[in-house]
Amino acid sequence: RGPKKHLKRLNAPSHWMLDKMGGIFAPRPSSGPHKVTECLPLLLVLRNRLRYALTAREVAKILMDRLVKVDKKVRKDNKFPTGFMDVIELEKTGDRFRMLYDPKGRFVLHRIDAQEASFKLCKVKRSQMGANNVPYIVMHDGRTIRFAHPDVKVSDTIKVDLETGDVLDHIHSEAGTQVMVTGGHNIGRV
Repeated sequence: RGPKKHLKRLNAPSHWMLDKMGGIFAPRPSSGPHKVTECLPLLLVLRNRLRYALTAREVAKILMDRLVKVDKKVRKDNKFPTGFMDVIELEKTGDRFRMLYDPKGRFVLHRIDAQEASFKLCKVKRSQMGANNVPYIVMHDGRTIRFAHPDVKVSDTIKVDLETGDVLDHIHSEAGTQVMVTGGHNIGRV
């Protein structure tokens, strides 16, 4: 049968905050950097959260005009999954937002400046050897970085430059480090 292509509104994640009577279906996120349960489609970001559009058709027109960038890349798919720490940029209005969690585990769009929009923090999910004994690490948003610093371990945090994809800095996860919980009952707690 293949992958599911539809999502009923009642089965959509509750942190999307869709009203029960507002229709039958919800936008099912495309396959991408974040899981269905841990993302917010661009359509909901622009229509329901930022209120730049009233309908899905208006959102599609905004995206087709190449006005929206996610992590410095133009995205035209209205179901593109945006997730934790993603930078959403609208050049025409000069607005930049970072996707974060509020204390109740819902996505909140935090307004940021141009300097902060140039990087993002990623959690290291995997550290392995690839073909030809090339070490690589995999981030929480699906990024793969080859020849990373040998000190970088799983569950460390990495500061990534969005223009080049280079590692700017890394922070070890150890007792006493300030973190934001991204899963479970305590999601959104700092």
